[in-house]
Amino acid sequence: MARRRESLTLAEKTEVIRLGLVADPDTPRQIAERLAESLPEELSGEREWQIDVETDPVTAGLRETWEILDLTEQKRREHGWHYAICITDLPVRTSSGPLVAEVDHDQGTAVVSVPALGGFQPRRRVGQVIRQVLDDLRGEHGERPGEETEELRHGLSSSLTRVVAPIRRRAVTEPRGAVDVQYVSTRTRGRVRLLTGMVRTNRPWRLIFGLSRALAAAVATSAFGLSSTTIWMIGDQLGTTNKIMVMVAAVAALVFWLIAAHDLWETRRSAVDRELAWLYNASTLLTLTIGVVVLYAILFVVNVVLATLIVPSSLLSSTVGRTAGLGTYLSVAWAFTTLGAIAGALGSSLETDHAVRQAAYGYRESTRRAEHQREQEQREHGEDL
Repeated sequence: MARRRESLTLAEKTEVIRLGLVADPDTPRQIAERLAESLPEELSGEREWQIDVETDPVTAGLRETWEILDLTEQKRREHGWHYAICITDLPVRTSSGPLVAEVDHDQGTAVVSVPALGGFQPRRRVGQVIRQVLDDLRGEHGERPGEETEELRHGLSSSLTRVVAPIRRRAVTEPRGAVDVQYVSTRTRGRVRLLTGMVRTNRPWRLIFGLSRALAAAVATSAFGLSSTTIWMIGDQLGTTNKIMVMVAAVAALVFWLIAAHDLWETRRSAVDRELAWLYNASTLLTLTIGVVVLYAILFVVNVVLATLIVPSSLLSSTVGRTAGLGTYLSVAWAFTTLGAIAGALGSSLETDHAVRQAAYGYRESTRRAEHQREQEQREHGEDL
């Protein structure tokens, strides 16, 4: 380690410091590319920094941080970087809480877990962690080996962070592999933050564009409802409480149908994986719920506009038996939007499992679930034989 530190220090005195960011596809890649633009200025001081980004799908297939660190070290040597940091959307847990980052001083590498930083402002938070990790790699920490501290730099010890999910730096005295420093969050608050980060990396707002058949069924049924005076009367007669209950039932039906029809529920039985299975299931449920609510909201807005433009107020008034105002149009649009959402649940069964995974998850998670399904099919095929 001393020899490597000496050679690295000599290199830093004679040339630009080169930092490589090895990123998983999708969200980590986007974060890495934006950081490559902002980090050189944030790190600028006596030395100039060059940030290189490499997206490697291979890292998205790895499930252990030591494997990711080994691959990151290979990339560092191949490209001649002084330091290499992998940005991954792999959720990692330790006995103390969710893992935010691991650092390998010997190799000059580190791995940062995006989900552990929560669902809000991930690029800014990852940038803070990377600058903190670089302090470690460059030997700018004064903590003794084995000492644990919450006094971190670069905004990681802010009052808001301490309230939401404090991050602790701990030097590992008996490291797994070559890891010698870890950054971990607290167990309870950190788990909630990890869950929100997992949902964010799934990008639930993309669901509407990925489920083409479900969307087509919802739009077609809404168009039918627009021409049905019976649907208008139902929408106008139902009270607000009933409208909300029916809407919730329609959203729940579509979410349940997606999970059941495409086997999106984790069924791990081992105690070791129980918490991880809970996290995956909770993130799936939240991702699909947010995506379906976005679908419902967009469909509702479109239907309100269409109803206002197409249905004459005189015709609507004569149908519902009273003067039609904005509230009447909203009620009518709600009726065939809800009907469309229920039809969308049936249309979602026509989607392929691959299409649903691509729509509901990020690259790593959709790849993991595809591999899990293949393994399940192979086991079932072996049992049949």
